[in-house]
Amino acid sequence: MPQTNAGSAKGLGLWCFLLGIILLATGLYFIIGGGKLISFGGSWYFVLAGLVTLASAVQFFRRKSSAVTLFAVAAVGTAIWALADVGLDFWPLVSRVVFFAGMLLLALITLPALRKREGKTTLAKPAYGFSAVLVVGLLATFWGMFQPHPTVPFAGQELPLVPVDKSKQQKDWDNYGNTAGGSRFVALDQITRDNVKDLKPVWTFHTGDTPISPTGNGAEDQQTPLQVGDRIFLCTPHNNIIAVDVDSGKQLWKTEINAQSQVWNRCRGLAYFDATKPLQQPTVPDSTPVPAVSLAAGDTCQRRLLMNTIDARLVAVNADNGELCQNFGNKGFVDLKAGLGDAPDPQYQLTSAPTLAGTTVVVGGRVADNVQTDMPGGVLRGFDVVTGAMRWAFDPGNPDPNASLSSDKNYVRSTPNSWAPMSYDAAMNTVFLPMGSSSVDLWGANRNALDHKYGASILALDATTGKEKWVYQTVHNDLWDFDLPMQPSLIDFPQKDGTTKPAVVIGTKAGQIYVLDRLTGKPLTEVKEVPVKPGNIPNEQYTPTQPKSVGMPEIGAGTLTESDMWGATPFDQLACRIGFKSMRYDGLYTVPGTDMSLSFPGSLGGMNWGSLSTDPNNHYIFANDMRLGLWVQMIPAKTTSGPASNGGEAVNTGMGAVPLKGTPFAVNKNRFMSPLGIPCQKPPFGTLSAIDLKTQKIVWQVPVGTVQDTGPFGIKMKAQMPVGMPTLGGTLATQGGLVFIAGTQDYYLRAFDSSTGKEVWKARLPVGSQGGPMSYVSPKTGKQYILISAGGARQSPDRGDYVIAYGLDK
Repeated sequence: MPQTNAGSAKGLGLWCFLLGIILLATGLYFIIGGGKLISFGGSWYFVLAGLVTLASAVQFFRRKSSAVTLFAVAAVGTAIWALADVGLDFWPLVSRVVFFAGMLLLALITLPALRKREGKTTLAKPAYGFSAVLVVGLLATFWGMFQPHPTVPFAGQELPLVPVDKSKQQKDWDNYGNTAGGSRFVALDQITRDNVKDLKPVWTFHTGDTPISPTGNGAEDQQTPLQVGDRIFLCTPHNNIIAVDVDSGKQLWKTEINAQSQVWNRCRGLAYFDATKPLQQPTVPDSTPVPAVSLAAGDTCQRRLLMNTIDARLVAVNADNGELCQNFGNKGFVDLKAGLGDAPDPQYQLTSAPTLAGTTVVVGGRVADNVQTDMPGGVLRGFDVVTGAMRWAFDPGNPDPNASLSSDKNYVRSTPNSWAPMSYDAAMNTVFLPMGSSSVDLWGANRNALDHKYGASILALDATTGKEKWVYQTVHNDLWDFDLPMQPSLIDFPQKDGTTKPAVVIGTKAGQIYVLDRLTGKPLTEVKEVPVKPGNIPNEQYTPTQPKSVGMPEIGAGTLTESDMWGATPFDQLACRIGFKSMRYDGLYTVPGTDMSLSFPGSLGGMNWGSLSTDPNNHYIFANDMRLGLWVQMIPAKTTSGPASNGGEAVNTGMGAVPLKGTPFAVNKNRFMSPLGIPCQKPPFGTLSAIDLKTQKIVWQVPVGTVQDTGPFGIKMKAQMPVGMPTLGGTLATQGGLVFIAGTQDYYLRAFDSSTGKEVWKARLPVGSQGGPMSYVSPKTGKQYILISAGGARQSPDRGDYVIAYGLDK
């Protein structure tokens, strides 16, 4: 910095040269990049700002005071443009003006020395006065970077806490989603929004299975544990099952399965069955009864855990001692590749928990994405919970989906599949399945009528017979990998007359929320068929319209504009603007083509497998999402060569052109990121939302997660800036007025006030988590716990094997 009263000419010259170099580089980058942006029909701002900045740089090299005037024009013009472009939206505004404000501050404190050199009045007081104003503004901006900026601020009155009816207080968390209908709501109120500040770790357990894949592709801990009585039941990424004490975390038994796969090693959860309890028969008229079961003489496996393995087996384990249930299948195992034909690892896997539907265990399966047209089928099957015998199969590629399979035949290949968790309604004896699409996901020229019927749909099946009750589709001819990714939530949907109607609610990767009549599958809120543009892929079966659930809020899937492009600096923002304007983008359902197109949200979502949590007392649902665009280009296969994708976590993003075997194309795709590795659209990149089902409106929406444990080029920023990071993992709602979530990129378990969206508590985790929080009360001590499994966040190399229980001091 120059000495403004008696500083040497040499020092001033060096200082001006440094400022000139910075502004020269800025001006040239803005002019060249801005010119390219204009060629795509984009904003003229960058060229105009670049010209003025370049002129300022020249004058700094000449040590002229007019350099400051010129740069002040550029900075003021930038501020005016930024306000017109994004208004007072904090993060977009900051990225546009902070660089220019900082450079203007340096220019202003240089002004008195330059004017003195020219023999003019120094104007020191106004220069330093404006500098002080800029310093205050920059400090206020810096403070604002550490404050949450809700996208939908809470504007109502705080809801009162509803005490738990002791006759309805939760005793066990014995289903993956707490209830068979996937409520993720705990009817316990010992821990509330008023005392959650006193929540502390009580015990930590190490599973001994750290999610590290030998291939470096997709080993993750994504479990939600079960609790039954005085035991917690855990499953690990390699499908080991562990029982621990609810109050101490002490291991009671462990069953080692050690399943292996090239990719996707994980276990999301378990199912539990107690043969000593009376069966719940359906109450809805014309429902099929639940078949009775009985154990063979001498069979002690009365209480059992069931688990799908990553290598495609269904396992039954004695919940009392961890021994395999010998009378189930083949000494505890059922081969789920039976009838699939050629199904090598990792083309067919199971990652989600099996679903207990009465006395039938229902399983689907994950068919790897974007590999080839000839893949295992997505057959759905129901097995006797005691014997493991198959009761039924639903083959979505067969005109008679329940037809018996002869020993020399296989299920139809490459059909829509159901990889995500399912739900069960005992009153109807019906299982609800979220369906994916047929292979390959991005090309559908070979799809038939059944592929079109069942792809990206919710399917309701009779749990006893496997017969179809209804099917409702959320995407027609899915070309975006918008398969339904989460457990459908069974709710009582409030009506205007004060009554409720049994309903199914589900969120999608496309940011839509559908509410369907549980009996008929008909929408209970408005769904519109909106026109969409076709692409240029030969023989593709483009549909003229796609459904949008306009009667419910859209979560993070609004149509992007150039003004939505963001960057931590103006430089990467300009790169993102050029990228955005250079691609074909028609909104939500922009179809892939031979040019480069943008899909937003991308194939990760939107909302994903973490599912919704519910508050039945206030008729709220809670949804967490991620906002990661994806650019896609289909390339004629004759111009490419190489192996197909192995279907792993990356799903060939950033790998260059990868052949889609059996199609005329290869695909090249990657996340729509800035040169710094930051999503190109404005923050937040992940949010938590509360939706009031009575009004079908968002009550509040807040950013979730900070950049503390991530950052550009994989460098941890170590700053708790709540920009809102992509979330992967579910939420837990409690009757204490809280919503818990841990599935962020930073290493925290957080609690939000479910009424207002205010963050009221957080605990630092040793590594990140993709697990689902759960809560239970100890039958021995009466103490309520919050439990989370932490094995590592998606984009972090840090891994662990932690299960941590939190409670209040009593």
